[in-house]
Amino acid sequence: MLEPETAGDPTGKTLRWTRKSTHKISQALENENGIKISPNSSGRILKHLGYSLKVNRKSKTETHHHDRDLQFQQIEHRVKAYEDMGQPIVSVDTKKKELIGNFSNAGKKYEQHLEQTLAHDFKSSSIGVANPYGIWERFTNRGTVIIGTSKDTPEFAVDAIEMWLIQFAFDDYSNFNKLLILCDAGGSNGYRVSGWKYYLYHKLCKVYGIEIDICHYPSGASKWNPIEHKLFCHISHNWAGVPLRTYETVINYINTTTTNTGLNVNAIQHNKIYETGQKFSKEQMYSINVNQYEILPQWNYKIHL
Repeated sequence: MLEPETAGDPTGKTLRWTRKSTHKISQALENENGIKISPNSSGRILKHLGYSLKVNRKSKTETHHHDRDLQFQQIEHRVKAYEDMGQPIVSVDTKKKELIGNFSNAGKKYEQHLEQTLAHDFKSSSIGVANPYGIWERFTNRGTVIIGTSKDTPEFAVDAIEMWLIQFAFDDYSNFNKLLILCDAGGSNGYRVSGWKYYLYHKLCKVYGIEIDICHYPSGASKWNPIEHKLFCHISHNWAGVPLRTYETVINYINTTTTNTGLNVNAIQHNKIYETGQKFSKEQMYSINVNQYEILPQWNYKIHL
């Protein structure tokens, strides 16, 4: 009876699961075999037979670049070099965009009264949008989140890093002249994005005289970017079930995000207006000093004066 609805290890040596509910199993046993059994008893028998409750697991990537393992080795090599030098290492990314307003937020929380939110998440019903750009520091376990209220563009990404430099980095790191940035292959800080390299050079290298190493995680491997499990997941857990009705709510819940390992987070609202679709001429791109490394140069490069 269970065989057509069973999945798992065909040898039966590990846990299996069935698409039938315990209620349907009890009903089928009674209808087909004349065996009366309660759904609870069906559940206990299933557990004894090696079945267990399962949920979907996101474990299969659509893209698996053939140089992925080699790039992971290159990232590890650069991280070790910067650790030996005592120069800052940051992981950066843009967290999921959030509509600000009386909208439902995934998750649950303990409260006496049920939160009443809008039935649909229409942008027209919001008071704005939050683009949280995060910077997580490897040495200090500190997260800085710049809450953009405009577009997620390469200029916004670089401005967010500059705000982190001014607010924290220059005070915390002695002899600061190098910076290692770990980031995804796509998005506003993608390796194909001209504006990302252009603004890193003109807004950071030229202004502050620092040398910047960039290592991109391969396509389809963004979940390995440290900021995902060192910062963003804890923010999501902290505001789970909380309607993000105002920017103040967003900032407050980010600022109060902590972990047992000592994570400290600071949120800053940034209201500058950004425009998408900006183009850069060949002359503008030639003005940038970029040295690409020999191994996987598209993902590993240095921007300097």
